Amino acid sequence: MYITLETDYAVRITSLLCRSESRLDAKTISEQTCVTLRFSLKILRKLVSAGIVKSFKGTQGGYVIAMEPKDITLKMVIEAIEGTYCFSRCLQPDSECNRGASGRCPFQDAFADITAVVSEKLESHNFAELNSKYEVSDGK
Repeated sequence: MYITLETDYAVRITSLLCRSESRLDAKTISEQTCVTLRFSLKILRKLVSAGIVKSFKGTQGGYVIAMEPKDITLKMVIEAIEGTYCFSRCLQPDSECNRGASGRCPFQDAFADITAVVSEKLESHNFAELNSKYEVSDGK
């Protein structure tokens, strides 16, 4: 089980913007994160909608991080791209059991426990902490 490529790229983009001391245009973000420009723009729109990134229009436009890096968690970025984290779709409020069961089953309880543990771990990692461990090995 993996996070989506889009989410992986969103983490890269967020990390870059947290480390940047100035506005970056989409082309620079794309180049420095090795994400295509078109895909970068799609991800940036989602990060802006989530309030993680702020955008500026015009010739002096670009993108900056909208929050303190210590306040941005991995969970926030993942949920900005993929929606609320849930280990199994059977935990969604509008979901019906594909086994035809009614009420909660032992699997749903286990999946809820797993969701809680993973959510807690994702919430415990913020971009200030992660970027403090960042090593520039290839200039990106």
